[in-house]
Amino acid sequence: MASTMRVQTRSGNRALIITTLAVPLTGWTMHAVSLHRKLAAARKDPLTGLLGRDGFTTRARQITDRYGDAALVGIVDLDHFKAINDGPGGHAAGDRVLAATAARLTAWAGSRSAVGRIGGDEFAVAVRIGPARRELRLAQLTQLLAQPVEAEDGVLVDVAASIGAASPDVLGTTDLSVLQRAADAAMYEGKHTGRAVLAGPQHVTVPSINGRRAGRPGTHTLGRAA
Repeated sequence: MASTMRVQTRSGNRALIITTLAVPLTGWTMHAVSLHRKLAAARKDPLTGLLGRDGFTTRARQITDRYGDAALVGIVDLDHFKAINDGPGGHAAGDRVLAATAARLTAWAGSRSAVGRIGGDEFAVAVRIGPARRELRLAQLTQLLAQPVEAEDGVLVDVAASIGAASPDVLGTTDLSVLQRAADAAMYEGKHTGRAVLAGPQHVTVPSINGRRAGRPGTHTLGRAA
C-alpha cells in the first residue's frame, strides 16, 4: 500500500505531498528539505530577530537603489559590551542589551527599512531619511540607544553606542559596500564621543572587509562582502 508524507512549508499555507511509490524520498530529497530550512532560518538572527548579513545586504541594496540621495546607511557598535558580558549579569544581561538595541533600532528605522545584526555587538541599518532631517534623526538615535536596559534581576544596565552613517548624496554613490565602509570608518572616528558621525569622502578610502574596517575582530568570518 502506498504511503505518503506531508511536509509543511514554513508559511503553513501549503503542503507538499510526496508519494513514496511514485517519487521515492531519497537522501537527496531529505537533504534539500533540510537545506531549505537552514537557509530560511539563517536569514534572521535567532537572538534579536533581525536580518542576518546576507538578508540585510539584499534589503539594504533595494533601499539605496530606490531612494538614492534620500537613503542613509548606518553602522552601530555597542560600547563596552564586553564589560556587560563580564559583569554581574553575565551573558544574560548581554543578551538583554542586544535584544533591546535591536528593538530600538527597529522602532527608530520604521517598517520600510532594513535592520540587521552583522556581528557580535554590531548592527547595520538602511533607511530613507532626507538630508534636511539626518542630523536630528541621528541625534534621536544616539539618545535612544543610550537609555539603560533592565536586566533579568531588575537592575538597570548602562549602555551606549557609537554610530556612523553614510549617504549617497555626500559620497556620490549608491554602492552599498562603499556606504557601509564609509559608515564604519565614521563610526570608529566618533567612538565613545556620544555623537553620530556622518561620513565624508575621506572615509571611503579606509581599507575594509565585509564593509568593515580591515583588522577588526571577526572581519574574515562574517560571510560575503556587502
